Amino acid sequence: MLIGGIALGLILGLLAGGSLLNLGALRLRRLGLLAIALALRVATELLLNAHVAFADALRVPLFATSFGLLLAALWVNRGFPGMSLAFVGILSNAIVILVNGGYMPIWEPALVAAGMTPADVTSAIHYVLPPPLDANFLVHLGPLADVIPIPFPFVENVASIGDIFLTAGLAFFLFAGVVRIPQELDEEDVALITARLYAAAAPTRPRRAGDPGAETGLSPALTATVALERPLVLGGAQPGLASPSLETFEPDDRVPQTMTMASATAAPTASRAIPIPIPEAPVEAVERVRQHPYVRLALNGSFSALWAGQLISLFGDRLNQLALVAVVAISTGSALATGLVFFAATLPNLLLSPIAGTFVDRWDHKEVMVVSDILRGAIVLVLPIAAVTNILLVYPLIFLVTSISIFFRPARIAVIPRIVPERDLLSANSALWVGETIADVVGYPLAGLFVALLGTAVPLAFWVDAATYLASAALLATIAIPRVARPATDEGRQPGFSDELKAGWRFLRTETVLLANTLQGTVGQFALGLSIALTPTFVQTTFTSSAFPWQASYGFLETGLGVGNLIGGFAVGLVGARFAKGRMVIGGYAIWGVFLFAFAISNQLALAIGLMFGMGVANMVFVIPSQTLFQERTPPSLMGRVVGFRSALVFGSLTLAMLLGSILGQVFGPGPVMAVFGLMTVGAGLAGLAVPAARDA
Repeated sequence: MLIGGIALGLILGLLAGGSLLNLGALRLRRLGLLAIALALRVATELLLNAHVAFADALRVPLFATSFGLLLAALWVNRGFPGMSLAFVGILSNAIVILVNGGYMPIWEPALVAAGMTPADVTSAIHYVLPPPLDANFLVHLGPLADVIPIPFPFVENVASIGDIFLTAGLAFFLFAGVVRIPQELDEEDVALITARLYAAAAPTRPRRAGDPGAETGLSPALTATVALERPLVLGGAQPGLASPSLETFEPDDRVPQTMTMASATAAPTASRAIPIPIPEAPVEAVERVRQHPYVRLALNGSFSALWAGQLISLFGDRLNQLALVAVVAISTGSALATGLVFFAATLPNLLLSPIAGTFVDRWDHKEVMVVSDILRGAIVLVLPIAAVTNILLVYPLIFLVTSISIFFRPARIAVIPRIVPERDLLSANSALWVGETIADVVGYPLAGLFVALLGTAVPLAFWVDAATYLASAALLATIAIPRVARPATDEGRQPGFSDELKAGWRFLRTETVLLANTLQGTVGQFALGLSIALTPTFVQTTFTSSAFPWQASYGFLETGLGVGNLIGGFAVGLVGARFAKGRMVIGGYAIWGVFLFAFAISNQLALAIGLMFGMGVANMVFVIPSQTLFQERTPPSLMGRVVGFRSALVFGSLTLAMLLGSILGQVFGPGPVMAVFGLMTVGAGLAGLAVPAARDA
């Protein structure tokens, strides 16, 4: 797996126009410490495999020392893209190995599923964990052990959650290193870098007009740096950069982010210059990178860590969802009981979103995300125990998991504008939606196979999901995010909870663009909820002459929708910045409604799959710009409340539509109901044309 990650990172970097020579320009901090840690780790395994007695007696101290040094080296380099992922992967594996006395457990059913037997385990640092999912499995941290089978030809293996994070981290790091092509900076970028780094510039003599660096106040060496190197992270828990060639500057340096170009150039300088040679790059290479916003996001250490962590967590969620439906369906044999799982999972959006958003605005957003992941992991961990005790206990736990997610969502939305430049904001939102779509298109089939493989050992699916939440929490903890100033009342006191809640609603109600977008979304999500509830019945009654069973036809339709989401998400991220977001939202809703109407009156499976693909593309055309508009137009201190009110209306509409759609579909039939609400969505989209502010946003 590690070799595959290395190869993937290098290949993608070269395809993006990078060069292997760029790897030589990277300046890792504490490189000697990293080398010692790797040497000790490799030497320990070699000595153990050679059955050296003293190494076996000291295996725990040796592993603890090597992992400790390795984690320290990765931590100081966490600003590099991918290093945070690698840190979490190493930490996860280290915990398991140390808890197990210097051994990494391999779960026997996963080993067999990968095409191997216990006799194939010859490594001195692995041992086979028995199949039962009992207390012994949990005591040995089985969910974090090697439990994920890789049954592919030539690469039969078993991996852990930590291995996945480590592989993704190495791939990101090498990709970023290969495509590390310097770019010219605009005035705002130069001002930010200057404000961050002026303390490291050394005045060798008074600046004169025409001198290198006279316009920035930097020493000649740092002037060259600023002219070539784009900051990868503009912000942190304290203002800071995460750029490979700027590693000399410690993250504890604090400079006001509101400093202007004029104040930056007037700033005093420190006493030493640090020459950092950076290779020149051809202009056409710079242009290629500029035309790939996803490359810029991948080079952003904080965003790439957030994106990858969320992707792995989303895969765990898909695994959890299928396992949960299987447990409830098998335990109850009731379609109603199974449907209530989805109702319990969506109801908190209607009831709690504004309240959660108000609390999120009071709290540190990074801490909200980390704590939310930890709490969700803990709840998912006990889900299978609750299901065995009494299946009814599952529903309040599902409600609780979604309720915690309501805190996580606005915090994540509020964080994104603070870790990516404004010009990449649309692409960043697109990348997150693409990640969710990848989890749908790829995650559901893989999760289905894994759940089927588990059989009676289905609790492991929940525990793996819990492990992904904890790994995501550890990853989010490494990201540096600038704090938001909280407004106070005229008396200098923090406003009361009800005042804050009203302030969020007041802003949304008076912000014409966001209010129009919310109303459009409320109607659009109502039609989406209806389509979700009625599509299975529609397929079952409409495509009776198909060569496939209706269940397979339904799967094909969902795949078409997922592929449309994926393609639409990529397209919006690449070219969406060229169009007005308001017009994209209007067009997206109108086109989605047209496709839904056409789908409702279709009777050919191939045509219906194409229409679902179109609905997926149109979905991204209105979803991604909508989220970007909220991030751009909402003050950071109000983000949680405003997003909370929007979620209450939009997701509440979806929840009620699922219930009402089932009733209307039973009375009038699924096709006519979807057709009517498709036309209503067209009208809701085109209504935005009557609001100039929303149209031209």
